[in-house]
Amino acid sequence: MKKLTLALTGLLTFLTIATVSAQTADELIAKHIEAIGGAEAWKKINSVRTEGTLTVQGTEVTVTSTVLHQKGARQDISVMGMTGYTIVTPAAGWTFMPFQGQTQVEAMTEDMLKESQDQVDAHGSVVDFKTKGHTIEYLGKEDVDGTECFKLKMTQKSGKVETMFLDPKSYLLIKSVSKRKANGAEVEETTTYSNYQKLPEGILLPMAITVPVGPGIIAELQVKKVEVNKPVDEAIFKSGQP
Repeated sequence: MKKLTLALTGLLTFLTIATVSAQTADELIAKHIEAIGGAEAWKKINSVRTEGTLTVQGTEVTVTSTVLHQKGARQDISVMGMTGYTIVTPAAGWTFMPFQGQTQVEAMTEDMLKESQDQVDAHGSVVDFKTKGHTIEYLGKEDVDGTECFKLKMTQKSGKVETMFLDPKSYLLIKSVSKRKANGAEVEETTTYSNYQKLPEGILLPMAITVPVGPGIIAELQVKKVEVNKPVDEAIFKSGQP
């Protein structure tokens, strides 16, 4: 009887902790969504187009990103007189990076396409994350450059895992660590976000983003222009289209 009592006590303790953790994750994500403009404002977003400059070891790279909600995402990159691109749609994806030695357009692998599907979500993965099949866990707090941030783990429907760090005062995302597969191996990528600006549509976007562009190489993207809900020609999401 004593063993049974201890077992039941342990089970109840586990269930209590799990429930509190789930509630905390839900509460934190709700505050984060509110901080970036609110779910209703984001659900009105159909397209987002950004233009910016990426500085890589002293070299400036022009980056233009276009997302049409659940239709496609395209990123055009111009450097040293060459222009490359990546395209993701729900059904297929392609890359063409001449400055990385590519001489022709290459189709994404099944794994790459699966892990890139969050790119075609103009609302962001956290808005209605449960409906989208994602899960989020609260992992406690962790120091990020002197700030004790809320640490959350998102597992997307695709299986992609992203750890998010929210500022405890603003509830804005200031850092994320994602894992993806590359050449059969798992690669960890860290991205930081800052200089959030509120757009006329009511949503907030980070205008300064640091991203990994190679082994040990970090680049900073400065967003110069943002266009929301402008018409987008779906032809740009076809392979080989300029």
